[in-house]
Amino acid sequence: MRIPIEGSTSYRGRNSRPNLPVLALFVLLALCVGALGAVFSPGMSASAMHWYALLAKPEWLPPQNWLAPVWAALYVLMGIAAWLIWRERYHRGRGSAIAAYFVQLLLNALWPPLFFGFNSVDAGLFDIVALWLAIGWTLREFARVRIAAAVILLPYFLWVTFATAINLAIWKLNP
Repeated sequence: MRIPIEGSTSYRGRNSRPNLPVLALFVLLALCVGALGAVFSPGMSASAMHWYALLAKPEWLPPQNWLAPVWAALYVLMGIAAWLIWRERYHRGRGSAIAAYFVQLLLNALWPPLFFGFNSVDAGLFDIVALWLAIGWTLREFARVRIAAAVILLPYFLWVTFATAINLAIWKLNP
């Protein structure tokens, strides 16, 4: 006997309603991680600004005023991608995908305090490499659950690849 499926629920088991409060929660959580990082950044911390100004930096470093808007957009995209995964309530890969997401979110939150707070290019480099690997893991897990979520996360992966190159260049220029 076939059981009829209502048109509001797909075969993949997504929630029938978008559940916008949960979307807002995922986006807000990601933005809070960004706000935590901003507290340690040269834009908001005088000691970080002084220390960062003394570092030798690569010539291809983007202007400082680009960073906040780019990161804000990326945090919003991260929240949307995680929400898309969360909506796949019957997918057996959902739990590992959400776990990977929270691991990378934690590593993301740790970078600014390590780099700017502790004035440690070394610790920042270690963390950002771990973050890059965790984002790769998250992308793989997201792609297994829902391709659209992985695609939404790609700009974040590319930006962190660029940020890793910046951190590595600063590490090489400041022995």
